[in-house]
Amino acid sequence: MKRKITLKHIARELDVSISTVSKALKNSEEIGQDTKDKIQAFAKLYNYKPNNIAISLKNKRTRNIGVIIPDIVHHFFTTVFRGIEQYANAKGYNVIICVSDESFDKEVINMEMLANGSIDGFIMALAGETQQKNDYSHLKEVTEQGIPLVLFDRVTDEIQCDKVIINDESAAYQVVEKLIRAGRKRIALITTEGYLNVSAKRAEGYYKALKEHNLPIDKKLILQLPYQQQDETMSNKFFEDTNVDAVLCVNEIFAVKCMGIAQNLGYRIPEDIAFVGFTDGILSHYATPGLTSVDQHGEIMGETAAQMLIEKIEHHHENEEEEEVFETKIVAATLIERDSTPKFL
Repeated sequence: MKRKITLKHIARELDVSISTVSKALKNSEEIGQDTKDKIQAFAKLYNYKPNNIAISLKNKRTRNIGVIIPDIVHHFFTTVFRGIEQYANAKGYNVIICVSDESFDKEVINMEMLANGSIDGFIMALAGETQQKNDYSHLKEVTEQGIPLVLFDRVTDEIQCDKVIINDESAAYQVVEKLIRAGRKRIALITTEGYLNVSAKRAEGYYKALKEHNLPIDKKLILQLPYQQQDETMSNKFFEDTNVDAVLCVNEIFAVKCMGIAQNLGYRIPEDIAFVGFTDGILSHYATPGLTSVDQHGEIMGETAAQMLIEKIEHHHENEEEEEVFETKIVAATLIERDSTPKFL
């Protein structure tokens, strides 16, 4: 089967930008006649069929939304998806979900597959590997084609698009401040690799609270665990070697696992060590003791992302020539207190 040629192929072959190709194929006055002729001749020769949104928006909307999430292990992403689906379905849109599995390649393949005329827009959280590589060319390509994109939770400043996040830094700050007020002095942070922007923001909140209360930042109290491979050796060693009295974990899986390790070592929770995690999913409810959690309101985040995207899709139809305006909406997290912390004042 002959491979379908895309805007990217033409741009690469003729050493011009994707937007130049796009404009030349639409006969835009902005592009010089020579370049226009060259691009149009090349497109004709290779039988280029524009399947991008610029045309499908004018004629046939698919009423499909593509959602790409990094994994299905973390309860948070499931709740966001539920929020997206409920809102989108009520507005008459179908939702197609793909999982990047934290892989850059899978994220790119999912986007290419969905951007091939089968969806009207994207909602996604970035894969860990994409943030590690810091390569967002596949997102730029999609937005340059005029496909609306909303990023949630794991976002980047590199891409101009609508975004939905929680107040990660201030939520972590508030938790650590409460722990300090409850008399805890050796507060540990259990986090992921630094390239995940949400973890980095939560770490910032942790540092800020310690500094403001004149507590030293002790690198020995910070444990970075691999995001995907769960190896308990590091966590065991950490609790054996460090004398901590409170722990903030950037997700609930880390929190529940570490709580189990601490209990096996004979620590009482919350008397000896208090634990707080982010997410407030099923694990937090059923942990023993129940885990005090930062509720990220995934369903609200999903609903907000879907609302922003559908507004963009429908607005795009009517006002194609307007200058795009993007916004970042912040959902306020809430602390849900359970028995893994002393009763906060």
